[in-house]
Amino acid sequence: MKKIAYIGCLGIIGVITTEFGVIGILPQVAEHYQITIEKAGVLLSAFALVIALTGPFMSLMASGFDRKKVMMVAISVFFITGIVSSFAPPFWLLLLVRILPAFLQPVYIAVAIAAATAGVADKKKNGMMGIVLGGIAITMVTTVPLATYLASKINWQVSFIVQAAVTLIALLAIWKGLSPMPVLEKKSYGSQLKILTNRSFIISTAMNFFMIAAWFSTYSYFADYLIKTKNMSTEMVSYMLLLFGITGIFSNWLSGKMLNKNIPKTTAFFLSGTVIIPVALYFANGSPIATILVIAIWGFFYAPCFLNASAYMISAAPNSLEFANSLATSFGNLGVAVGTTVSGWFIFYHGVAVTPWVGAMFGLASLAMIGLRSILEIKKHAYAGS
Repeated sequence: MKKIAYIGCLGIIGVITTEFGVIGILPQVAEHYQITIEKAGVLLSAFALVIALTGPFMSLMASGFDRKKVMMVAISVFFITGIVSSFAPPFWLLLLVRILPAFLQPVYIAVAIAAATAGVADKKKNGMMGIVLGGIAITMVTTVPLATYLASKINWQVSFIVQAAVTLIALLAIWKGLSPMPVLEKKSYGSQLKILTNRSFIISTAMNFFMIAAWFSTYSYFADYLIKTKNMSTEMVSYMLLLFGITGIFSNWLSGKMLNKNIPKTTAFFLSGTVIIPVALYFANGSPIATILVIAIWGFFYAPCFLNASAYMISAAPNSLEFANSLATSFGNLGVAVGTTVSGWFIFYHGVAVTPWVGAMFGLASLAMIGLRSILEIKKHAYAGS
């Protein structure tokens, strides 16, 4: 099963490089197309919004097909759009080809996790899921900073060439490394949709949305924030993205271990970073060393957010793994879209320095959802025991 998980992880690297690789080059894209930074941010928010609106339905439709074929089709679309984007087409076309693979991103993630955890003991499922979603943290330390660095040395289009190269490698790995994986027993749509009547699951969905919105209120404008408030060069930003990812790889591994012991406490612990980081960035002020240290801590808290969100949501719907995962991906990406958009609005009126505080507001709302679900479940257990 680990082989499937690692190949799934490789595909995640390609998928996430496509979605988040643009973060490090937004200032260059804005300059090339002569648009504002918040308008360039639509390349990220539109991608995320498509996932949010279509993810669950696409995942339900794909749930009966051979998992290997689904993964190959999804990654192929990511590869093609990377090639087209690298030619710097008109902005409307760049936006269009950015949107197309978004329809298949939650499908790929849900299917890859389902394939990696199929037949695995319950106590080991979070570990397998951690391997697959570990691709997100690996992306932060490899392809995203690499693409940003090469963009600073050559041009922003090279970021999309990196994306295409990674997705091609992932496609070959899936083709050669996986056997056909037909779905032997397809669950009815009704049985999967039933989780939408579960109050704990609905609260968990809200937690996921607020948490991802909190992190991406600032992370979406990571490059612009560091350039304008910390006076860093584009090359220095690529090094900061690398540092961000290095600490994230460790925390993603640590989170996988912690989740096996206590999911709510693990989620709350890493979520606390959405409040800690704005305060730390404020007190770091103009000190380069202090800023670098805060960025390292920032990466530590941020990296496991998608893993924690998926584990937290699935814990409320353990019998609907794929659909719960697709909803986690969709509402997480709705958080990306809303966090990026709301933060862009604040940037327009108050400047990029305010973005960490926007994230803190979303973070507090997310922590409130964890508290609300805990209270609800305590009352439920008390009622059941009476």
